[in-house]
Amino acid sequence: MYPNNKILVWYDGGCPLCRREVALMRRLDRRQRITFINVVSSTNQECPVDRQELLSRFHASEEGQLLSGAAAFAAMWRAIPILRPLGLAARVPFVLMTLEWSYRLFLKIRPSLQRLAYLLGDDSKAV
Repeated sequence: MYPNNKILVWYDGGCPLCRREVALMRRLDRRQRITFINVVSSTNQECPVDRQELLSRFHASEEGQLLSGAAAFAAMWRAIPILRPLGLAARVPFVLMTLEWSYRLFLKIRPSLQRLAYLLGDDSKAV
């Protein structure tokens, strides 16, 4: 369905934070190596795991391997030249562990940040 050299990224299209992040990554992905899949509007065929799991945690596929959390972000970063050094650094176990710890902290405050984004007005377009 998708070329093997592409990174697949599943994101929550209903989340203003996620839409902004994806909009930024699309601008940085000048080689178009990343295929972004909006979990909210995708078909079941495009979901490799339960839809709720995809909505609760960031997921990506790199070289056919499904990744989640910090590992998924690192895969996406490796596909974007300016972010590639950070993505490569995440291959070091300690670095990835630290990024995952930070991501789990973010997940705890994500609902509050989403509410704030809604209150401030989400000026990003649904992607």
